[in-house]
Amino acid sequence: MTLVLATRNPGKISEIKALLPGVRVAPAASFAGCPEPEETGRTFEENALIKARAVSRYTGKTALADDSGLEVDALDGAPGVHSARYAGSDATDQDNIRRLLDALDGISDADRTARFRCVVAVVVPDGRSWTADGVCEGRILKVPQGHAGFGYDPLFVPAGCENTFAELDAAVKNRISHRALALRQIADVLKSLADLPD
Repeated sequence: MTLVLATRNPGKISEIKALLPGVRVAPAASFAGCPEPEETGRTFEENALIKARAVSRYTGKTALADDSGLEVDALDGAPGVHSARYAGSDATDQDNIRRLLDALDGISDADRTARFRCVVAVVVPDGRSWTADGVCEGRILKVPQGHAGFGYDPLFVPAGCENTFAELDAAVKNRISHRALALRQIADVLKSLADLPD
């Protein structure tokens, strides 16, 4: 089975490949003209399914998509599903980090609790779908630390750790991250599908 990853984010592609050893994966971009559907869902699950369904329909293969983001308690769960576009549709990771820090200006360390949430969707060509979610609790720093990872990783310290996601060894991050937890939950689905015709 070839599993098509419905993302063009190189950081996500690397993480998913590392988290699914033994699974043959191909990024959606390797299929000429593969659509990038607009994420119009109100939840991570809706957006993940929108992406996976579109890619599975186009490629005729099993597709995996994830939608994930940061939920900050002091901001009533924002940026949430808008995490990648928090500072605008063409925002860079640095733009989003700056906007988040501005929004949290004056918020005490004790009130900077947050979580990364990820929903993974798998869709097969006949339209059947499965989803799984993972959550990693933590807190938001006032100054970015570390250069690994992507997105808000330099600001996020997972519970029980002293270092940000951007400072942690990839093997450690891939054990405790929201994406790792979601993929672990859907692993049995992928194993069962691996025995089916492509």
